[in-house]
Amino acid sequence: MNYDGPERRRTPRIIGRFIVSYRIIDEADDVDITQTKNLSLGGMLLTTNRMFNPGINLALEIRLPFDPYPIMLIGRVIESSEIVRDMIYDTRIEFTSIDDRHKKIISETVDYFIGKEKEINNEKD
Repeated sequence: MNYDGPERRRTPRIIGRFIVSYRIIDEADDVDITQTKNLSLGGMLLTTNRMFNPGINLALEIRLPFDPYPIMLIGRVIESSEIVRDMIYDTRIEFTSIDDRHKKIISETVDYFIGKEKEINNEKD
């Protein structure tokens, strides 16, 4: 899922692997665990083991380094693309329900990793 066009995101996105559990809201017993590929205040890209139709709402629990407790939120699938036939999918998710405390934690995480990336790039110059 490489995109070379103009940036359309409203919030900065970081590349990062964070542990996430997810399930379709109406399927309480069908939880899976994966990792993010990237994260922003507005959403994330996950690797999933199944294709999801756009518009499906997922219950998500993500673990971030600046909070010992998982962040629980709701996200809507924007797109799900097959990467490995019948096995691995890149699933883009937009956050639709997140409280202010968890927004702050995600924002702090994104800001921290953007700062680290800038430090690394400055050292290369």
